[in-house]
Amino acid sequence: MDLREKIKGRLRLPLIGSPLFIISVPELVIAQCKAGVIGAMPTLNARPIEQLDEWLAQITQTLASHDAANPDRPSAPFAMNLIVHRSNDRLEEDLALCVKHKVPLIISSLGARAEVNEAIHSYGGHVLHDVINQVFAHKAIEKGADGLVLVAAGAGGHAGAQSPFALMQETRAWFDGPVALSGSIAHGRSILAAEAMGADFAYMGSAFIATEEARAVEDYKRMLVESGASDIVYTNLITGVHGNYLKPSVRNAGLDPDNLETSDSSAMNFSSDRKKRWKDVWGAGQSVSGINAVVPAAELVARLHGEYLAARRALGGASPLVNPNWARLTHAA
Repeated sequence: MDLREKIKGRLRLPLIGSPLFIISVPELVIAQCKAGVIGAMPTLNARPIEQLDEWLAQITQTLASHDAANPDRPSAPFAMNLIVHRSNDRLEEDLALCVKHKVPLIISSLGARAEVNEAIHSYGGHVLHDVINQVFAHKAIEKGADGLVLVAAGAGGHAGAQSPFALMQETRAWFDGPVALSGSIAHGRSILAAEAMGADFAYMGSAFIATEEARAVEDYKRMLVESGASDIVYTNLITGVHGNYLKPSVRNAGLDPDNLETSDSSAMNFSSDRKKRWKDVWGAGQSVSGINAVVPAAELVARLHGEYLAARRALGGASPLVNPNWARLTHAA
């Protein structure tokens, strides 16, 4: 069954909370899902590996209890992010635990792996693979992914350089499956815009860092509230993969964000050593200008929902800039 059919009626918004390295924890995922959006977290946030088993049990049991108590307002499904790059020496163990707990949705990153997709499909799970261009998008679908996360320019963390308009347009030219779109999304009208562009889901990360449930230090959250789009720097120095980071945090790490060296992409590293070295260099997208306060995740989702509905109402009529005669002429032709 198509992912979109399986989750119909379980979402308050067509939104996925992107998995946040170090920051996403079960409390945030559970809050997102209860609020009606897909919550996600990287498996690598659980250390040691035994903690992942405990966290998956906590998430599944808590959401099952919520659904039993609220049959008319069930939780959204949750997702786990698997880094499938060769530098992740925990992939097999993490994948086995995802299969054990029958995680509904997997977001795979940094390489498409057919065996990962097959394992998730074995129990009826779904896989979205995140990509920054069409080369990677085609490879992901060819290797069995069910859908795509398009990581466009302006997205937080590891991000591409292509406009979301271009990335979405090229993808829909050949692929009609589930697609999530990221890139500077922090407002309800941006979620509606993603749908208008052809996406099934918006993909939002930075705004969820500034929530009470997120495992981010208070200085990080405060920096998000105080920053604007010009405070974001795009670099591959941190992990070997290009991404967006907060300039003030780069300065605090003793680096000049306006004169950063380029890293060798072969140095991609997601080990605990990398986590320690760059733990205070903080990822964020250009959407930070839309982050004005640290709030509970449910309050953020409620705000987004109100903005989304208002945007839909505002666009319900004809555009004031379009000559209505064109519609009649086109119809007559």
